[in-house]
Amino acid sequence: MIDRDAFIRAETRLLVVPHAPEIMLHLADEAVDLWKRTEEELAEMGLPPPFWAFAWAGGQALARYLLDHPEIVRGQRVLDFASGSGLVGIAAMKAGAASVDATDIDDFAIAAIALNSAHNGVPFTGALRDVVGQDEGWDVICAGDVCYERDMAERVTDWLKACAARGAIVLIGDPGRSYLPRAQLRALADYQVPVTRTLEDSDVKHTRVWTFA
Repeated sequence: MIDRDAFIRAETRLLVVPHAPEIMLHLADEAVDLWKRTEEELAEMGLPPPFWAFAWAGGQALARYLLDHPEIVRGQRVLDFASGSGLVGIAAMKAGAASVDATDIDDFAIAAIALNSAHNGVPFTGALRDVVGQDEGWDVICAGDVCYERDMAERVTDWLKACAARGAIVLIGDPGRSYLPRAQLRALADYQVPVTRTLEDSDVKHTRVWTFA
């Protein structure tokens, strides 16, 4: 049995998030090395790649947006969907959210969320579950970088649209992924977000925060 906390501490460093320097996360210093290491050591366990170890552009944009517009989440119950590192949830708590539900389908992400939120002084725990199709009455729903695969994007879009229709504020952070449903959205903010070039096609990604039109 792998000690997830020990693995995260051994394979990452506490680094400032480039576009949200108010926050520090356990991040991979050498992206390719960690990716290969997790593939070699964890693939046989059926675990996904270490998405939790990187500050993805969509998440950074959402975090910046919440920190700059705290009135959106102040006193609200927030869902940080596909949370990964917990970045967006941490930003929401720093901006005054009443609570954060951070969900992911990777055990290592859940461990990273606990470590990262505690380090930033806003401790909360993640939940290992897929909430697509569920609606627990969240006031604000944040989803970063969820439109990179067609099937997932369509499934998530239908669910988020339904949540928005009943009154939730839905915020999507996206750096131009292929399956973003742009025709159904309107942009709220534009950012130039520093990213890891070994995982992206550039050092900076033009990233937007969207909501349903």
